[in-house]
Amino acid sequence: MSYVRAGAEPFFIPAGETGCLLTHGFTASPQEVRDLGAHLAQQGLTVLGVRLFAHGTKLEDMNRARWTDWLGSIEDGYHLLASQCARIFFVGSSVGGSLSLILATRFPPDGVVTLATPFHLPPNPRLKRLKPILKPLSYLLPAIAKGPPDWHDPRAQDERVAYTGYPLRAILELERLLAAMRSALPKVHAPALLMHSKNDRFIPPEHMPQIYERLGSADKRILWVEDSSHVITCDAEREVVFQHVTAFIQRIVASQSEGVRDEPVA
Repeated sequence: MSYVRAGAEPFFIPAGETGCLLTHGFTASPQEVRDLGAHLAQQGLTVLGVRLFAHGTKLEDMNRARWTDWLGSIEDGYHLLASQCARIFFVGSSVGGSLSLILATRFPPDGVVTLATPFHLPPNPRLKRLKPILKPLSYLLPAIAKGPPDWHDPRAQDERVAYTGYPLRAILELERLLAAMRSALPKVHAPALLMHSKNDRFIPPEHMPQIYERLGSADKRILWVEDSSHVITCDAEREVVFQHVTAFIQRIVASQSEGVRDEPVA
């Protein structure tokens, strides 16, 4: 029997010399970005959907993970994709976007896309009170259950491959990850597209402008969707999201190609 849950496997679709590194969010799996990857591959783009360390297996694994393990997962993906493609774009869903922004300061991509990415942990008074004892508490209470689903397309819940709870100790690592992302933002200079739903009840919409304001990219754009909850790659407006991501990548590739043609021939 496989150790990785069915549907949580990483995926690779070779299609062209432009590669897209797709990263899912916290407690989720590559399923979260699989349909986006299939769409991009249909447009002639090579895609690699990575599985973050301790995701897509069992919830208890998350409590031995460190945020640098998750960053290492997408760094591995970058090196695999870079060996096959001349251009690389990072595309991250939720915390996958945070990881993509950090990686963009170490291995600058041709462009980066963040989808419903948090700027900091959502405010939670109970979590704030528990924070000083969160690590020892995690041995007694490894995880807390998630709230009820909030999908605009109810079918998305049936296809979801993700943990049903939040691992306590891993929440501390998530906080450290987001602090690292905030420090990295001014150092990101790649063209950037940020997307978020105005009806995201998990990561408040104001997180996107906060990221945008601190981002060092000269070419940066924000786009809103409305008929979706947090996971905009799977919810009701997913096709709109797919089209905007594709258009962004095609625009950057076209501008690079024009720049090459405009160079004088020796």
